[in-house]
Amino acid sequence: MEKKISADEWTARFRAVGLDDDAQGHWHSLFERENPSGHQSFLEWLGLPEERIVQLRDRSSIR
Repeated sequence: MEKKISADEWTARFRAVGLDDDAQGHWHSLFERENPSGHQSFLEWLGLPEERIVQLRDRSSIR
């Protein structure tokens, strides 16, 4: 069985390569702008609750 990566693990990997909160926000904004359905799928794959997904996508669309 394939083990999913949690949102916390994903964030830790971002931080390990030097992405701070602003850079991570920029990454989400690029993802949302270039592939909104892929961004949605990715956030669902991480297992985020729907309200958190809506929050991230809304914030990503205004950057």
